[in-house]
Amino acid sequence: MKRFIETIKNILKIEELKSRLLLTFLLVVIYRFGSYVALPGVDVNALSALSQQTEGGLMMLLDMFSGGAFSNASVFALGIMPYISASIVVQLLGMAFPYFQKLQREGESGRKKMNQITRYLTVGILLVQGPAYLGNLKMQMGNVFPEGWYFIFSSVIILAAGSMFVLWLGERITEKGLGNGISFIILVGIIAKFPGAIIGEFSSRLNDASGGLVMFLLEIVFLLVVIAASILLVQGTRKIPVQYAKRVVGNQQYGGVRQYIPLKVNAAGVMPIIFAQAIMFVPASLSGLFATDGNVSAFAQAFMDHTSFWYNLVFALMIIAFTYFYTAVTINPTQMAEDMKRNNGFIPGIKPGKKTAEYLDSVMSRITLPGSFFLAIVAILPAFAGLLGISFSFAQFFGGTSLLILVGVVLDTLQQIESHLLMRHYDGLMKNGKIKGRTGSIAAY
Repeated sequence: MKRFIETIKNILKIEELKSRLLLTFLLVVIYRFGSYVALPGVDVNALSALSQQTEGGLMMLLDMFSGGAFSNASVFALGIMPYISASIVVQLLGMAFPYFQKLQREGESGRKKMNQITRYLTVGILLVQGPAYLGNLKMQMGNVFPEGWYFIFSSVIILAAGSMFVLWLGERITEKGLGNGISFIILVGIIAKFPGAIIGEFSSRLNDASGGLVMFLLEIVFLLVVIAASILLVQGTRKIPVQYAKRVVGNQQYGGVRQYIPLKVNAAGVMPIIFAQAIMFVPASLSGLFATDGNVSAFAQAFMDHTSFWYNLVFALMIIAFTYFYTAVTINPTQMAEDMKRNNGFIPGIKPGKKTAEYLDSVMSRITLPGSFFLAIVAILPAFAGLLGISFSFAQFFGGTSLLILVGVVLDTLQQIESHLLMRHYDGLMKNGKIKGRTGSIAAY
Protein backbone atom coordinates (compact mmCIF):
# COMPACT_ATOMS: atom_id res chain seq x y z
CA MET A 1 0.00 0.00 0.00
CA LYS A 2 2.86 2.35 0.86
CA ARG A 3 4.50 1.71 -2.52
CA PHE A 4 1.19 2.35 -4.30
CA ILE A 5 0.78 5.73 -2.57
CA GLU A 6 4.39 6.61 -3.41
CA THR A 7 3.80 5.73 -7.07
CA ILE A 8 0.71 7.97 -7.19
CA LYS A 9 2.76 10.83 -5.73
CA ASN A 10 5.47 10.30 -8.35
CA ILE A 11 2.88 10.33 -11.13
CA LEU A 12 1.44 13.63 -9.87
CA LYS A 13 4.94 15.17 -9.78
CA ILE A 14 5.31 14.72 -13.55
CA GLU A 15 3.35 17.56 -15.17
CA GLU A 16 3.18 15.98 -18.63
CA LEU A 17 1.96 12.65 -17.27
CA LYS A 18 -0.56 14.36 -14.99
CA SER A 19 -1.97 16.45 -17.87
CA ARG A 20 -2.21 13.36 -20.09
CA LEU A 21 -4.11 11.49 -17.36
CA LEU A 22 -6.52 14.39 -16.82
CA LEU A 23 -7.15 14.80 -20.54
CA THR A 24 -7.76 11.07 -20.96
CA PHE A 25 -10.20 11.12 -18.05
CA LEU A 26 -12.04 14.15 -19.49
CA LEU A 27 -12.41 12.57 -22.94
CA VAL A 28 -13.65 9.32 -21.39
CA VAL A 29 -16.27 11.27 -19.38
CA ILE A 30 -17.45 12.95 -22.62
CA TYR A 31 -17.71 9.54 -24.29
CA ARG A 32 -19.67 8.03 -21.40
CA PHE A 33 -21.99 11.05 -21.27
CA GLY A 34 -22.69 10.75 -25.01
CA SER A 35 -23.61 7.07 -24.67
CA TYR A 36 -26.71 8.16 -22.69
CA VAL A 37 -27.86 10.88 -25.12
CA ALA A 38 -30.71 9.27 -27.07
CA LEU A 39 -31.50 9.96 -30.71
CA PRO A 40 -33.94 12.89 -31.10
CA GLY A 41 -37.47 11.59 -31.53
CA VAL A 42 -36.94 8.17 -29.93
CA ASP A 43 -39.19 7.30 -26.99
CA VAL A 44 -36.61 6.46 -24.31
CA ASN A 45 -39.32 5.03 -22.05
CA ALA A 46 -39.95 2.24 -24.58
CA LEU A 47 -36.35 0.99 -24.79
CA SER A 48 -36.98 -2.01 -22.54
CA ALA A 49 -37.45 -4.32 -25.54
CA LEU A 50 -34.09 -3.26 -26.93
CA SER A 51 -32.45 -3.79 -23.54
CA GLN A 52 -33.88 -7.32 -23.39
CA GLN A 53 -32.49 -8.01 -26.87
CA THR A 54 -28.99 -7.08 -25.70
CA GLU A 55 -29.09 -9.30 -22.60
CA GLY A 56 -27.74 -12.26 -24.56
CA GLY A 57 -26.24 -13.34 -27.84
CA LEU A 58 -24.20 -11.25 -30.22
CA MET A 59 -26.31 -8.16 -29.62
CA MET A 60 -24.96 -8.11 -26.08
CA LEU A 61 -21.41 -7.92 -27.47
CA LEU A 62 -22.43 -5.04 -29.72
CA ASP A 63 -23.85 -3.27 -26.69
CA MET A 64 -20.72 -4.02 -24.67
CA PHE A 65 -18.34 -2.58 -27.27
CA SER A 66 -20.44 0.58 -27.43
CA GLY A 67 -20.52 0.90 -23.63
CA GLY A 68 -24.32 0.51 -23.48
CA ALA A 69 -24.93 3.10 -26.22
CA PHE A 70 -26.52 0.45 -28.48
CA SER A 71 -29.28 -0.44 -26.01
CA ASN A 72 -29.77 3.25 -25.09
CA ALA A 73 -30.48 4.18 -28.76
CA SER A 74 -27.73 6.74 -28.24
CA VAL A 75 -26.08 9.05 -30.75
CA PHE A 76 -22.99 6.82 -30.20
CA ALA A 77 -24.98 3.61 -30.77
CA LEU A 78 -22.87 2.38 -33.72
CA GLY A 79 -19.67 2.84 -31.72
CA ILE A 80 -16.16 2.36 -33.06
CA MET A 81 -16.62 -1.02 -34.76
CA PRO A 82 -17.42 0.45 -38.24
CA TYR A 83 -13.97 2.09 -38.20
CA ILE A 84 -12.34 -1.23 -37.30
CA SER A 85 -14.25 -2.94 -40.11
CA ALA A 86 -13.01 -0.28 -42.55
CA SER A 87 -9.44 -0.78 -41.28
CA ILE A 88 -9.72 -4.50 -42.01
CA VAL A 89 -10.83 -3.83 -45.58
CA VAL A 90 -8.05 -1.30 -46.22
CA GLN A 91 -5.35 -3.61 -44.85
CA LEU A 92 -6.66 -6.48 -46.98
CA LEU A 93 -6.56 -4.18 -50.01
CA GLY A 94 -2.92 -3.48 -49.15
CA MET A 95 -2.14 -7.12 -49.84
CA ALA A 96 -4.04 -7.30 -53.13
CA PHE A 97 -3.68 -3.97 -54.94
CA PRO A 98 -0.39 -2.29 -55.98
CA TYR A 99 -1.73 1.21 -55.23
CA PHE A 100 -2.24 0.40 -51.55
CA GLN A 101 1.09 -1.46 -51.41
CA LYS A 102 2.76 1.69 -52.73
CA LEU A 103 1.07 3.77 -50.02
CA GLN A 104 2.36 1.37 -47.36
CA ARG A 105 5.93 1.92 -48.60
CA GLU A 106 5.65 5.72 -48.64
CA GLY A 107 6.03 6.03 -44.88
CA GLU A 108 4.20 8.79 -43.02
CA SER A 109 2.61 10.39 -46.11
CA GLY A 110 1.29 7.02 -47.28
CA ARG A 111 -0.04 6.25 -43.82
CA LYS A 112 -1.97 9.54 -43.80
CA LYS A 113 -3.53 8.76 -47.18
CA MET A 114 -4.54 5.27 -46.01
CA ASN A 115 -6.04 6.74 -42.83
CA GLN A 116 -8.05 9.17 -44.97
CA ILE A 117 -9.31 6.32 -47.17
CA THR A 118 -10.21 4.37 -44.02
CA ARG A 119 -12.27 7.30 -42.72
CA TYR A 120 -14.15 7.65 -46.01
CA LEU A 121 -14.88 3.93 -45.98
CA THR A 122 -16.01 4.20 -42.35
CA VAL A 123 -18.55 6.83 -43.34
CA GLY A 124 -19.80 4.51 -46.11
CA ILE A 125 -20.21 1.63 -43.65
CA LEU A 126 -22.02 3.91 -41.19
CA LEU A 127 -24.47 5.01 -43.89
CA VAL A 128 -25.35 1.32 -44.38
CA GLN A 129 -25.41 0.34 -40.69
CA GLY A 130 -27.45 3.40 -39.68
CA PRO A 131 -30.67 2.34 -41.52
CA ALA A 132 -30.04 -1.25 -40.35
CA TYR A 133 -29.90 -0.08 -36.73
CA LEU A 134 -33.11 1.93 -37.13
CA GLY A 135 -34.76 -1.07 -38.79
CA ASN A 136 -33.80 -3.18 -35.77
CA LEU A 137 -35.26 -0.52 -33.46
CA LYS A 138 -38.57 -0.62 -35.32
CA MET A 139 -38.59 -4.43 -35.35
CA GLN A 140 -37.95 -4.65 -31.59
CA MET A 141 -39.94 -1.67 -30.32
CA GLY A 142 -42.62 -0.96 -32.91
CA ASN A 143 -43.56 2.60 -33.86
CA VAL A 144 -41.71 4.46 -31.11
CA PHE A 145 -40.18 7.06 -33.40
CA PRO A 146 -41.70 9.30 -36.08
CA GLU A 147 -42.53 7.82 -39.45
CA GLY A 148 -41.13 9.21 -42.68
CA TRP A 149 -37.87 9.62 -44.48
CA TYR A 150 -36.94 12.84 -42.69
CA PHE A 151 -36.46 11.05 -39.36
CA ILE A 152 -34.55 8.19 -41.02
CA PHE A 153 -32.28 10.58 -42.91
CA SER A 154 -31.57 12.84 -39.93
CA SER A 155 -31.02 9.90 -37.56
CA VAL A 156 -28.57 8.18 -39.94
CA ILE A 157 -26.59 11.43 -40.20
CA ILE A 158 -26.58 11.79 -36.39
CA LEU A 159 -25.47 8.16 -35.90
CA ALA A 160 -22.67 8.56 -38.46
CA ALA A 161 -21.55 11.84 -36.91
CA GLY A 162 -21.64 10.27 -33.44
CA SER A 163 -19.37 7.40 -34.46
CA MET A 164 -16.94 9.76 -36.22
CA PHE A 165 -16.87 11.89 -33.06
CA VAL A 166 -16.01 8.78 -31.02
CA LEU A 167 -13.19 8.13 -33.51
CA TRP A 168 -11.99 11.71 -33.01
CA LEU A 169 -12.01 11.21 -29.23
CA GLY A 170 -9.92 8.05 -29.65
CA GLU A 171 -7.39 9.85 -31.83
CA ARG A 172 -7.08 12.68 -29.30
CA ILE A 173 -6.43 10.13 -26.54
CA THR A 174 -3.70 8.54 -28.65
CA GLU A 175 -2.12 11.90 -29.48
CA LYS A 176 -2.39 13.81 -26.20
CA GLY A 177 -3.60 11.31 -23.64
CA LEU A 178 -2.45 7.90 -22.41
CA GLY A 179 -2.58 4.60 -24.26
CA ASN A 180 -4.03 3.78 -27.64
CA GLY A 181 -7.22 5.78 -28.05
CA ILE A 182 -9.30 3.40 -30.17
CA SER A 183 -8.48 0.44 -27.95
CA PHE A 184 -9.07 2.60 -24.87
CA ILE A 185 -12.56 3.56 -26.09
CA ILE A 186 -13.42 -0.14 -26.48
CA LEU A 187 -11.91 -0.85 -23.04
CA VAL A 188 -14.09 1.81 -21.40
CA GLY A 189 -17.22 0.25 -22.89
CA ILE A 190 -16.20 -3.18 -21.59
CA ILE A 191 -15.37 -1.93 -18.09
CA ALA A 192 -18.69 -0.05 -17.94
CA LYS A 193 -20.50 -3.39 -18.26
CA PHE A 194 -18.37 -5.34 -15.75
CA PRO A 195 -19.85 -4.09 -12.41
CA GLY A 196 -23.42 -4.82 -13.53
CA ALA A 197 -22.39 -8.25 -14.85
CA ILE A 198 -20.67 -9.37 -11.65
CA ILE A 199 -23.46 -7.99 -9.42
CA GLY A 200 -26.06 -9.75 -11.57
CA GLU A 201 -24.17 -13.06 -11.38
CA PHE A 202 -23.74 -12.71 -7.61
CA SER A 203 -27.46 -12.05 -7.15
CA SER A 204 -28.45 -15.00 -9.33
CA ARG A 205 -26.16 -17.33 -7.41
CA LEU A 206 -27.60 -16.16 -4.08
CA ASN A 207 -31.03 -17.24 -5.30
CA ASP A 208 -29.70 -20.50 -6.74
CA ALA A 209 -30.23 -23.47 -4.41
CA SER A 210 -27.70 -25.68 -6.26
CA GLY A 211 -24.31 -24.07 -5.79
CA GLY A 212 -24.92 -20.66 -4.33
CA LEU A 213 -21.91 -18.70 -3.13
CA VAL A 214 -19.57 -21.69 -3.53
CA MET A 215 -20.30 -21.77 -7.24
CA PHE A 216 -19.79 -18.02 -7.48
CA LEU A 217 -16.39 -18.29 -5.77
CA LEU A 218 -15.37 -21.08 -8.17
CA GLU A 219 -16.34 -18.83 -11.07
CA ILE A 220 -14.14 -16.05 -9.70
CA VAL A 221 -11.19 -18.44 -9.31
CA PHE A 222 -11.64 -19.68 -12.87
CA LEU A 223 -11.85 -16.08 -14.08
CA LEU A 224 -8.53 -15.27 -12.40
CA VAL A 225 -6.94 -18.34 -14.03
CA VAL A 226 -8.15 -17.21 -17.46
CA ILE A 227 -6.82 -13.69 -16.81
CA ALA A 228 -3.40 -15.14 -15.89
CA ALA A 229 -3.41 -17.24 -19.08
CA SER A 230 -4.34 -14.16 -21.13
CA ILE A 231 -1.44 -12.20 -19.65
CA LEU A 232 0.95 -15.02 -20.55
CA LEU A 233 -0.49 -15.02 -24.08
CA VAL A 234 0.08 -11.27 -24.43
CA GLN A 235 3.60 -11.31 -22.96
CA GLY A 236 4.99 -14.67 -24.19
CA THR A 237 8.16 -14.43 -26.30
CA ARG A 238 10.73 -16.63 -28.02
CA LYS A 239 14.27 -15.18 -27.82
CA ILE A 240 16.56 -15.51 -30.85
CA PRO A 241 20.30 -15.03 -30.05
CA VAL A 242 22.16 -12.52 -32.24
CA GLN A 243 25.96 -12.28 -32.19
CA TYR A 244 27.57 -8.96 -33.19
CA ALA A 245 31.01 -9.29 -34.78
CA LYS A 246 33.98 -7.35 -33.46
CA ARG A 247 35.18 -4.38 -35.49
CA VAL A 248 37.87 -1.84 -34.70
CA VAL A 249 37.58 1.81 -35.66
CA GLY A 250 40.75 3.69 -34.72
CA ASN A 251 41.49 2.77 -31.14
CA GLN A 252 37.88 1.84 -30.36
CA GLN A 253 36.49 -1.70 -30.47
CA TYR A 254 32.82 -2.23 -31.26
CA GLY A 255 30.57 -5.31 -31.19
CA GLY A 256 31.57 -8.73 -29.95
CA VAL A 257 28.49 -8.99 -27.73
CA ARG A 258 25.47 -11.28 -27.87
CA GLN A 259 21.94 -9.92 -27.74
CA TYR A 260 18.48 -11.41 -28.23
CA ILE A 261 15.56 -10.66 -30.53
CA PRO A 262 12.31 -11.22 -28.58
CA LEU A 263 9.80 -12.68 -31.07
CA LYS A 264 6.33 -12.65 -29.55
CA VAL A 265 4.29 -15.85 -29.51
CA ASN A 266 1.29 -13.64 -30.25
CA ALA A 267 2.91 -10.86 -32.28
CA ALA A 268 -0.46 -9.69 -33.62
CA GLY A 269 -1.71 -8.89 -30.11
CA VAL A 270 -5.46 -8.63 -29.75
CA MET A 271 -6.04 -7.37 -33.30
CA PRO A 272 -6.99 -10.76 -34.86
CA ILE A 273 -9.81 -11.21 -32.37
CA ILE A 274 -11.02 -7.62 -32.91
CA PHE A 275 -10.91 -8.11 -36.70
CA ALA A 276 -12.80 -11.41 -36.49
CA GLN A 277 -15.34 -9.98 -34.06
CA ALA A 278 -15.96 -6.96 -36.31
CA ILE A 279 -16.81 -9.27 -39.22
CA MET A 280 -18.99 -11.50 -37.01
CA PHE A 281 -20.98 -8.38 -36.09
CA VAL A 282 -22.08 -7.89 -39.72
CA PRO A 283 -25.05 -10.35 -39.68
CA ALA A 284 -26.31 -8.88 -36.42
CA SER A 285 -25.86 -5.31 -37.66
CA LEU A 286 -27.76 -5.94 -40.89
CA SER A 287 -30.43 -8.23 -39.45
CA GLY A 288 -32.89 -5.37 -38.95
CA LEU A 289 -32.42 -4.19 -42.54
CA PHE A 290 -33.25 -7.55 -44.12
CA ALA A 291 -35.76 -8.87 -41.59
CA THR A 292 -39.15 -9.87 -43.01
CA ASP A 293 -42.26 -9.52 -40.84
CA GLY A 294 -40.04 -9.15 -37.80
CA ASN A 295 -38.29 -12.48 -38.41
CA VAL A 296 -34.57 -12.85 -39.01
CA SER A 297 -33.26 -15.43 -41.47
CA ALA A 298 -31.96 -18.74 -40.10
CA PHE A 299 -28.46 -17.91 -41.40
CA ALA A 300 -28.34 -14.59 -39.53
CA GLN A 301 -29.87 -16.21 -36.44
CA ALA A 302 -27.10 -18.86 -36.36
CA PHE A 303 -24.43 -16.16 -36.41
CA MET A 304 -26.21 -14.01 -33.83
CA ASP A 305 -26.01 -16.78 -31.22
CA HIS A 306 -22.49 -16.71 -29.79
CA THR A 307 -23.01 -20.15 -28.19
CA SER A 308 -23.84 -21.90 -31.47
CA PHE A 309 -21.41 -24.38 -33.01
CA TRP A 310 -21.17 -22.63 -36.41
CA TYR A 311 -20.60 -19.21 -34.87
CA ASN A 312 -17.71 -20.42 -32.72
CA LEU A 313 -16.17 -22.55 -35.48
CA VAL A 314 -16.14 -19.68 -37.98
CA PHE A 315 -15.00 -17.25 -35.27
CA ALA A 316 -12.05 -19.49 -34.27
CA LEU A 317 -10.97 -20.10 -37.89
CA MET A 318 -11.09 -16.38 -38.63
CA ILE A 319 -8.95 -15.62 -35.56
CA ILE A 320 -6.31 -18.14 -36.68
CA ALA A 321 -6.30 -16.70 -40.21
CA PHE A 322 -6.13 -13.09 -39.03
CA THR A 323 -3.30 -13.95 -36.61
CA TYR A 324 -1.15 -15.11 -39.51
CA PHE A 325 -2.29 -12.19 -41.67
CA TYR A 326 -1.56 -9.51 -39.07
CA THR A 327 1.76 -11.10 -38.11
CA ALA A 328 2.81 -11.08 -41.78
CA VAL A 329 1.79 -7.41 -42.10
CA THR A 330 3.64 -6.21 -39.00
CA ILE A 331 6.72 -8.48 -38.83
CA ASN A 332 9.14 -8.26 -41.77
CA PRO A 333 11.87 -10.95 -41.50
CA THR A 334 13.69 -9.59 -44.58
CA GLN A 335 13.98 -6.13 -43.03
CA MET A 336 15.15 -7.63 -39.72
CA ALA A 337 17.81 -9.69 -41.53
CA GLU A 338 19.03 -6.61 -43.44
CA ASP A 339 19.24 -4.56 -40.24
CA MET A 340 21.30 -7.28 -38.55
CA LYS A 341 23.64 -7.56 -41.52
CA ARG A 342 24.09 -3.79 -41.69
CA ASN A 343 25.13 -3.77 -38.01
CA ASN A 344 27.51 -6.75 -38.40
CA GLY A 345 25.12 -9.03 -36.55
CA PHE A 346 24.27 -12.65 -37.31
CA ILE A 347 22.43 -15.59 -35.80
CA PRO A 348 24.96 -18.29 -34.80
CA GLY A 349 24.88 -21.13 -37.32
CA ILE A 350 22.82 -19.13 -39.87
CA LYS A 351 24.29 -17.26 -42.84
CA PRO A 352 23.49 -13.51 -42.91
CA GLY A 353 21.04 -12.17 -45.47
CA LYS A 354 18.50 -14.41 -47.19
CA LYS A 355 19.15 -17.47 -44.98
CA THR A 356 18.60 -15.36 -41.85
CA ALA A 357 15.31 -14.01 -43.24
CA GLU A 358 14.14 -17.55 -44.04
CA TYR A 359 15.12 -18.74 -40.56
CA LEU A 360 13.26 -15.87 -38.85
CA ASP A 361 10.23 -16.49 -41.06
CA SER A 362 10.18 -20.20 -40.17
CA VAL A 363 10.51 -19.44 -36.44
CA MET A 364 7.66 -16.91 -36.63
CA SER A 365 5.45 -19.44 -38.45
CA ARG A 366 6.14 -22.11 -35.82
CA ILE A 367 5.47 -19.93 -32.79
CA THR A 368 2.46 -18.21 -34.41
CA LEU A 369 0.62 -21.52 -34.88
CA PRO A 370 0.25 -22.40 -31.17
CA GLY A 371 -0.26 -18.72 -30.38
CA SER A 372 -3.16 -18.47 -32.85
CA PHE A 373 -4.77 -21.67 -31.51
CA PHE A 374 -4.43 -20.46 -27.92
CA LEU A 375 -5.93 -17.10 -28.93
CA ALA A 376 -8.87 -18.86 -30.63
CA ILE A 377 -9.48 -21.08 -27.57
CA VAL A 378 -9.50 -18.11 -25.21
CA ALA A 379 -11.83 -16.30 -27.61
CA ILE A 380 -14.52 -18.99 -27.55
CA LEU A 381 -14.34 -19.69 -23.79
CA PRO A 382 -17.38 -17.46 -23.08
CA ALA A 383 -19.52 -19.85 -25.13
CA PHE A 384 -18.52 -22.75 -22.87
CA ALA A 385 -19.07 -20.59 -19.78
CA GLY A 386 -22.58 -19.80 -21.01
CA LEU A 387 -23.32 -23.47 -21.58
CA LEU A 388 -22.26 -24.19 -17.97
CA GLY A 389 -24.99 -21.94 -16.64
CA ILE A 390 -23.07 -18.68 -16.18
CA SER A 391 -25.11 -15.62 -17.17
CA PHE A 392 -24.41 -14.27 -20.65
CA SER A 393 -23.24 -10.86 -19.41
CA PHE A 394 -20.73 -12.35 -16.94
CA ALA A 395 -19.63 -15.15 -19.29
CA GLN A 396 -18.16 -12.56 -21.70
CA PHE A 397 -15.35 -11.91 -19.23
CA PHE A 398 -14.25 -15.56 -19.21
CA GLY A 399 -11.99 -14.98 -22.17
CA GLY A 400 -13.16 -13.75 -25.53
CA THR A 401 -12.68 -10.32 -27.02
CA SER A 402 -13.63 -8.56 -23.81
CA LEU A 403 -10.97 -10.09 -21.57
CA LEU A 404 -8.15 -10.00 -24.14
CA ILE A 405 -8.78 -6.34 -24.92
CA LEU A 406 -9.00 -5.54 -21.23
CA VAL A 407 -5.71 -7.31 -20.43
CA GLY A 408 -3.85 -6.02 -23.49
CA VAL A 409 -4.92 -2.38 -23.25
CA VAL A 410 -4.37 -2.20 -19.48
CA LEU A 411 -0.84 -3.61 -19.88
CA ASP A 412 -0.08 -1.16 -22.69
CA THR A 413 -1.35 1.81 -20.68
CA LEU A 414 0.57 0.78 -17.55
CA GLN A 415 3.70 0.29 -19.64
CA GLN A 416 3.35 3.84 -21.00
CA ILE A 417 2.93 5.24 -17.48
CA GLU A 418 5.99 3.27 -16.31
CA SER A 419 8.08 4.59 -19.20
CA HIS A 420 7.27 8.17 -18.11
CA LEU A 421 8.30 7.33 -14.53
CA LEU A 422 11.56 5.63 -15.50
CA MET A 423 12.45 8.41 -17.95
CA ARG A 424 12.43 10.85 -15.06
CA HIS A 425 14.34 8.48 -12.75
CA TYR A 426 11.41 7.44 -10.59
CA ASP A 427 10.70 3.85 -9.56
CA GLY A 428 8.49 1.85 -11.93
CA LEU A 429 5.09 0.40 -11.12
CA MET A 430 6.55 -2.99 -10.21
CA LYS A 431 9.17 -3.75 -7.60
CA ASN A 432 10.89 -6.39 -9.72
CA GLY A 433 11.17 -6.12 -13.50
CA LYS A 434 9.17 -4.05 -15.95
CA ILE A 435 5.64 -4.34 -17.26
CA LYS A 436 5.51 -6.00 -20.68
CA GLY A 437 2.73 -4.81 -22.93
CA ARG A 438 1.91 -5.35 -26.58
CA THR A 439 3.51 -2.11 -27.65
CA GLY A 440 6.96 -3.66 -27.73
CA SER A 441 6.22 -4.88 -31.22
CA ILE A 442 2.76 -3.71 -32.13
CA ALA A 443 -0.05 -1.71 -30.63
CA ALA A 444 -3.66 -2.39 -31.11
CA TYR A 445 -4.23 0.72 -33.17
